[in-house]
Amino acid sequence: MSTVTLGLLQHACSQDPAANLKKTLALTARAARQGAQIICTQELFRSQYFCQSENHDYFKLAEPIPGATTRAFQKIAKKYGCVIIASLFEKRASGLYHNTAVVIDADGTMLGVYRKMHIPDDPLYYEKFYFTPGDLGFKAWDTRFGKIGVLICWDQWYPEGARLTAMQGAEILFYPTAIGWHPKEKAEYGVNQHGAWETIQRSHAVANGCYVAAVNRIGTETPEGGDGIQFWGQSFVAGTSGQILAKGSVDQEELMLVPIDLGKVDVTRTHWPFLRDRRIDAYGDLTKRFID
Repeated sequence: MSTVTLGLLQHACSQDPAANLKKTLALTARAARQGAQIICTQELFRSQYFCQSENHDYFKLAEPIPGATTRAFQKIAKKYGCVIIASLFEKRASGLYHNTAVVIDADGTMLGVYRKMHIPDDPLYYEKFYFTPGDLGFKAWDTRFGKIGVLICWDQWYPEGARLTAMQGAEILFYPTAIGWHPKEKAEYGVNQHGAWETIQRSHAVANGCYVAAVNRIGTETPEGGDGIQFWGQSFVAGTSGQILAKGSVDQEELMLVPIDLGKVDVTRTHWPFLRDRRIDAYGDLTKRFID
């Protein structure tokens, strides 16, 4: 089918993981009832963004995959016939944790997982303390409603990840996200920071002739006190030429339903044949850290 409706879940998260799960499941079901065919959660929706500090207690938030949460989403997918992308804190084994997205097809089958490949370590984003870098590579999945790829938050800054996913035929790139401003920096850097985030992802749509859907949270979270992070929301879907098709607000909970035409992927890639004209014979140095 050519026309597909995406469902993006943008909302705040509380300090109660059970309440966050209940809310996200309810929003997922509501999106499906309203016609969403591929539904994506925001990053690590079951908790507030705990990576603002290095605290061993937060490892208790992790869960096995498959597990109770994945089964709950599988039940919704099967009931409503929708594809679901859910972002979870995965406990793979003792001492081995990942920032992971599960991909569930419209019959409730779990197609697979993507483990976040690029792990940041910045003030209030201490993810290297919690997450082992992904070891499954970049992947794309055939679903009932199209071929999709999933990357997570910090991955969104890297054109290599988007390209390698698109090269596997992905028509839509989903980016579950948790990103915002340091409140004290917002006045000086806020506009440029958000502009860079949106621009780089729109450029992935242009360079690969595909759709991009970024799903971010809202609200200010201070799990460790201090100023915390003010998440900037503004979830969006970009078309195959990088144009903004839909965009959420900065601070409002939104269930975004965005229809897209997958037929435009082939049209765009034919008229702007970047994949055809890539000089793969000249790109070997991309596997190096730096060229001295």
